[in-house]
Amino acid sequence: MTALKTQRMRFKKRTLFVGKSRSFTPGLKQLTGIEACQCRKARIQRNHIACAILAWTHLNRLAALTAQTIYQLKHQWLSGYLIKELKHPSVPMQLV
Repeated sequence: MTALKTQRMRFKKRTLFVGKSRSFTPGLKQLTGIEACQCRKARIQRNHIACAILAWTHLNRLAALTAQTIYQLKHQWLSGYLIKELKHPSVPMQLV
């Protein structure tokens, strides 16, 4: 392999990584609420970020399998949960 081919391959890999990371960050922030974390300790913040990344990758994988966008998938889950909670609340409400 020539030096030029090796250099082109490295550039292509780097460009693909930058493109994926640019699409990763806004989706992660919008869907998981990672910016809204109010944790004070660094350890808890890291745990929150790790959980958010795991949730985002799981959503991304499911969206690819079902041929939907991540936003459609999240909306379906949340609307189903909201309907269920309104019909049969998990926390009973008592009027005083």
